[in-house]
Amino acid sequence: ILTNVGEPTEFKLMRTAADTPAIMNWDLFFTMKRNTKVVDLDMFKDHCVLFLKHSNLLYVNVIGLADDSVRSLKLPPWACGFIMDTNSDPKNCPFQLCSPIRPPKYYTYKFAEGKLFEETGHEDPITKTSRVLRLEAKSKDGKSVPMTIFHKTDSEDLQKKPLLVHVYGAYGMDLKMNFRPERRVLVDDGWILAYCHVRGGGELGLQWHADGRLTKKLNGLADLEACIKTLHGQGFSQPSLTTLTAFSAGGVLVGALCNSNPELLRAVTLEAPFLDVLNTMMDTTLPLTLEELEEWGNPSSDEKHKNYIKRYCPYQNIKPQHYPSIHITAYENDERVPLKGVVNYTEKLKEAITEHAKDAGEGYQAPNVVLDIQPGGNHVIEDSHKKITAQIKFLYEELGLDSTSVFENLKKYLK
Repeated sequence: ILTNVGEPTEFKLMRTAADTPAIMNWDLFFTMKRNTKVVDLDMFKDHCVLFLKHSNLLYVNVIGLADDSVRSLKLPPWACGFIMDTNSDPKNCPFQLCSPIRPPKYYTYKFAEGKLFEETGHEDPITKTSRVLRLEAKSKDGKSVPMTIFHKTDSEDLQKKPLLVHVYGAYGMDLKMNFRPERRVLVDDGWILAYCHVRGGGELGLQWHADGRLTKKLNGLADLEACIKTLHGQGFSQPSLTTLTAFSAGGVLVGALCNSNPELLRAVTLEAPFLDVLNTMMDTTLPLTLEELEEWGNPSSDEKHKNYIKRYCPYQNIKPQHYPSIHITAYENDERVPLKGVVNYTEKLKEAITEHAKDAGEGYQAPNVVLDIQPGGNHVIEDSHKKITAQIKFLYEELGLDSTSVFENLKKYLK
């Protein structure tokens, strides 16, 4: 039984007799190391296979049910995500590994041999032309925040390269690290990609989520700020070439950072972003507000929650100042992130930018704010060619980069 009941509060494996499955008969069988997330579990006749993420690296633990043996296999350092395969073979456990810039690759653990076998054949050239780094940033309270960074191996003077930072940090969900062709094309074109695994997400287990929700949501903002400052401090890009992207609830941290530290960024792209947390959570007629209380709190009945949300809510904290340029893709019929909140945020942001421009003097270049409202959508985001192209075009234009080669390369993937 995989459960998080009892101590320790992270997930662990319990064992019990099939004819007495009540909780009082459970025996602790296997506990996870600290900072470990259980990604998946697969059961076989004589084995239990755990797919784990420990301190931001992937592992497979094969537990022998006959002798209670545990075999822990560290997976290749380039791997960032598992793709689980349906399997009817009791002798083998197949799965795939992927990263944002590398397509999935097949692996099989064979129980009889007690070994992991990888798919042979054509080796992806990205293996030799790019690097993956695992770094940590120190947040304000001393917490170590993991980051995953990709860049070209032969890149010289990384400080002058454009940087695209990714963040999510909500619901205990990991930042998506699946293969995306446009990410690969950006790395090939000299970009640095940085994935910031901030608190509120699930990368380091259940406690990592607990430390970034409700009245600890500001931890995620502090983590994101620390990540970007650490990247700049270690010679990865600079503020004038730094861009930030997020989807859905990730928009909360991005919007909050744009209010608190806009000087760290040049441009931002957001997709179906949650930007008006307070008003949305106050409206109990919305279909998902009640479901969301465990993540954001209940500002309608709890003054402490209300005041805390006010401190970070992107919409509530817009002020006249210099903002990064922002491209927002929103969806007309989005039930998760109401369009009204996105439109209100955009209008208020434009007003604040206009007000700041009046006092900024002649020659001041105001940031661009683009709101692209797509028909339909309902928060199920299709990776349409049009949307991907629009976002990349925006980033290149804002950073003053030549996009000719990137769009030529992108065509190969987006046929």
